[in-house]
Amino acid sequence: MGGGSTVQTGCAPERSALKSVDEAVAFLRARARPVGATETVALEAAHGRVLAAAPAAPAPVPPWDNSAMDGYAVRSADLDPDGAPVRLPVSQRIPAGRAGTALAAGTAARIFTGAPTPPGADQVVIQEVCTAADGAVEIRAARAPGANVRRAGEDLRAGQPILEAGVRLAPQHLGLAASVGLAELTVFRRLRVAVFSTGDELVRPGAPLGPGCIYNSNHYTLAGLLQALGCEVEDLGIVPDRFEATCEALERGAGRADLILTTGGVSVGEEDHLKPAVERLGRLELWRIAVRPGKPLAFGEVAGAPILGLPGNPVSAFVTFCLFARPFILRAQGRTDGEVHPLRLPAAFDWPRPDRRREYLRARPAPDGRGGVHLEVHASRSSAVLSAVTWARGLAVVPEGRTLRRGEGVDYLPFAELLW
Repeated sequence: MGGGSTVQTGCAPERSALKSVDEAVAFLRARARPVGATETVALEAAHGRVLAAAPAAPAPVPPWDNSAMDGYAVRSADLDPDGAPVRLPVSQRIPAGRAGTALAAGTAARIFTGAPTPPGADQVVIQEVCTAADGAVEIRAARAPGANVRRAGEDLRAGQPILEAGVRLAPQHLGLAASVGLAELTVFRRLRVAVFSTGDELVRPGAPLGPGCIYNSNHYTLAGLLQALGCEVEDLGIVPDRFEATCEALERGAGRADLILTTGGVSVGEEDHLKPAVERLGRLELWRIAVRPGKPLAFGEVAGAPILGLPGNPVSAFVTFCLFARPFILRAQGRTDGEVHPLRLPAAFDWPRPDRRREYLRARPAPDGRGGVHLEVHASRSSAVLSAVTWARGLAVVPEGRTLRRGEGVDYLPFAELLW
């Protein structure tokens, strides 16, 4: 952490040090306002939504004792304690979806996986140690009450909460809800995010490129990131490098969305208008972070809507979204999950010169030639080389003021966690 910047608040400039990554994340989380509004959706439409109310199991799961294996249901008292062969008549056959009758002493019931165990039976013997012939079965198994029997309520008790509010619903959550018979779930409304990119040089893909122009990759990166988090995206297009145009785009976004997310125009050049536009229309609360890539990052409010301005370089936009926009969005969505826990892997690289900013290198695990894995980093550190992000599988974190030698442990943030 170090350096300094001048932040305009009203008419008087105010000196402000670079915020650390951790300070900036805590700052943003504290200012995120959960959407609050809820809706009830069918289970089929609930994947990826954020659960607003914790449902409870209306009945136990499983609802009755049932067989964990194909085999024979018996009274354990009818078996030999040491497993000597015992021959028992087969009194009934119980497939899944049927209920048997009470099991008479000295008999066995042919039973299949998932079928209710008949009253009186307290053990299921797997068919592999049984030989059936002439209406009877020879069982070679020791007495073991409870063996291969799933008890009623073993998974869930009646009235037990099955999911926590604030979790983003994954397929396994939907399966659990279905297992207790729930057809609907109460979820938070989707977060609406208005997105625009600033820059006279930007062109939409498919259009011809003029001199000095580039295609607007940032919109598609950010739209994909937002959709991966379950947000609704409002596309405000490309905004020219004009102060009034930037103000107009901010006002449009504030009237339509829960969050305005932009790329470009956040530095201090003559063509960077986002910061002064936010200051005219609302207030700027955060600017410049001790991070590489992506030091210029603006956060404030316009007409009651939060605005998060990311850098224009494509790698910087991607990385700062993962580090700063994502935690803000998760809190605004009402999520209580989503904390990213870094893996610790040996570095396959040297880092001899410490930096005053925390560095996030594009990285991926690779075989180390000795049966393990180590962490490779892309050759380019440029914030303009977007192909480095597609090459990578995550980010290697080099703390402020640190050096690294090949083989030392380094924190690794997989994209698989950052993009959910």
